[in-house]
Amino acid sequence: MSDFLIKGARGIFTGLQGEKARATGDIRVRAGVIADVGALTPETGEKIVDARGCVVTPGLVNTHHHLFQSLMKGVSDGLDSNLFRWLRVVPYTYWDKLDEEALRVSAMVGMAELALSGATTIADHHYIFSDAYDFDPADLLFETAQKFGVRFVFCRGGATQGRTFDEGRLKPIPTESLDKMLASIERSASRWHDPSANAMRRVVLAPTTPTFSLDIGELREMAATARAKGLRMHTHLSETSDYDAWTESKYGLRPVHWMGENDWLGPDVWFAHLTTMDDSEVRALYETGTGMAHCPQANARLGSGVAPADRLSRMGGNVSLAVDGAAANEAADMISALYAAFTVHRATKGAGAVAADEILRWATAGGAKVLGLDAVGTIETGKSADIAIFELNNPRYLGQHDVIASPVISGGQAQVRHSFVQGREIVRDGKLPWLDMDQLAADANRIVARMAAQVAP
Repeated sequence: MSDFLIKGARGIFTGLQGEKARATGDIRVRAGVIADVGALTPETGEKIVDARGCVVTPGLVNTHHHLFQSLMKGVSDGLDSNLFRWLRVVPYTYWDKLDEEALRVSAMVGMAELALSGATTIADHHYIFSDAYDFDPADLLFETAQKFGVRFVFCRGGATQGRTFDEGRLKPIPTESLDKMLASIERSASRWHDPSANAMRRVVLAPTTPTFSLDIGELREMAATARAKGLRMHTHLSETSDYDAWTESKYGLRPVHWMGENDWLGPDVWFAHLTTMDDSEVRALYETGTGMAHCPQANARLGSGVAPADRLSRMGGNVSLAVDGAAANEAADMISALYAAFTVHRATKGAGAVAADEILRWATAGGAKVLGLDAVGTIETGKSADIAIFELNNPRYLGQHDVIASPVISGGQAQVRHSFVQGREIVRDGKLPWLDMDQLAADANRIVARMAAQVAP
């Protein structure tokens, strides 16, 4: 299904700037590409996708996730914890309970949650690579993404040095030598990486956290390797004030400037979180074209703060939207992230801090730009047909005056009627047609019960 006409929508959010941000009419798709937008007459025999009562947007782009955490939601010891304690009692406690089945089911839960909220592109930051595994997490995740039909950007994490908690009572997160890490990234890239603007698969060099997971001398070597291989770079940065204190005490620099000193700024780099940046760091991101993966819901849930995404966006910088790992927010879907962004900036900075269209642009065109996927992110002639159709017949949407803003300002569970990637159907009538949701729920519940029993006192 790569040729069709989307007809009858109440409105279209295009992802473009200014007066072109909103459109009316229909969308014609030919060979998986948007061929025309406007008042269109169906051609003889043309397949019609009914969008009556709906708003149409570009497929949503999630630029930072941890799919392995999808079976770690609501761990009671971590619910009221800040970031560092949460790391200890959730991912650092549960990571070694993830076998091949658990990771596959976790990835399926996360991708289903995202796809049913309108996401068509997923960037996953995976950082657990154990010598005990008899499987390759990269291959497993790419293969799972193929089942869903989504675009998948694999951000290959990992650490050359780690942290221990509770005087060794927890099994440390695995570490590896820099040579081994880089060799693994190169193997994944040789199998999966597509550098084209319309890529379905990408590999990114993405150490877990530069402040705590690497030796300082390794950052420049990583950057040089990534750029020599044509790979983008990603990592966590400035998630809490601890990042600031660490780099300032050790190097006399704030985190963004420290990363710049180590060749980690530029349009091929994006950072997750960035909640504690000062004005000089925001300007450094703007001037270098470095991107932000804004994770408003997880940052709020952990009490980490609200990133200055609004300031970077007003400058014209590269801002994208992300859900982060489900273990840190329990609702890792794009609609929840949109609503969180719309509300937390206003709660802390005033009612005029952000606009609904701006946030929706972060989740579409902004995400595509940060990931370097130039063929997606907007609805315009010549772009790939990555499209989400949101149904507005749920009571939460009834009475809306500005229907195009509905996916941002209403929150709740998304009502995705259809979605497409390169014109191929992903969601049909609000469902993933191939997925047995009852079986997935049973598998998830069984594995969660097993993991909980393994960590019980």
